[in-house]
Amino acid sequence: MDSTLPRAASAIDPKVAARAGKGDHLAFSQLYDQSSTMLFSLAVQILGSQEDAAEVLQDVYADVWRKAVRYDVGRGTPIAWLLTLTRSRAIERLRTSPPRIRRQNVSTDDAENGTTAGQFESPADQAVRTVISTTLADLPQAQRQALELSYYEGLPSVEVATRLSQPLDTVTARIRLGMVKLRESLHTYWEQDKSA
Repeated sequence: MDSTLPRAASAIDPKVAARAGKGDHLAFSQLYDQSSTMLFSLAVQILGSQEDAAEVLQDVYADVWRKAVRYDVGRGTPIAWLLTLTRSRAIERLRTSPPRIRRQNVSTDDAENGTTAGQFESPADQAVRTVISTTLADLPQAQRQALELSYYEGLPSVEVATRLSQPLDTVTARIRLGMVKLRESLHTYWEQDKSA
């Protein structure tokens, strides 16, 4: 396996993100190529629909084209910034769209067509998704449930606590512990891949 693939998105040069926002077509194309499958996968995970995810991605990249000059290197990596934009847009879409029956990871149309988000991912993105899925599965159920409600459904901690009938401090701690475990798993994966 090409060791550069799993780190492609995490290694996006901050200067590329800034140049993309200033109208540099080549930089924008590079940014898109290095991040689009990961962002699409996240949007599908949250929305449960490839069509909705594609529309969210279109909005995200339009924002990037117009606003990447606001990207602040001191606040995180370009991929973290893009993931945050995608998550926010997807959750906003969930909240403003009429309710519908959702299936995790696959919409009804996708299931009928026999397609899933994984078919559009690079091997690197599939490997990262596997690390995340494995880590989530290994978390205690209470942590996993709180983290999924917070991250994938976009519920604030107060609503997660209400839904789970748990104290807010407990829910906040569970989310934080789950995120720490995910971060450690991804860090370990990338470090192992560097040495391979």
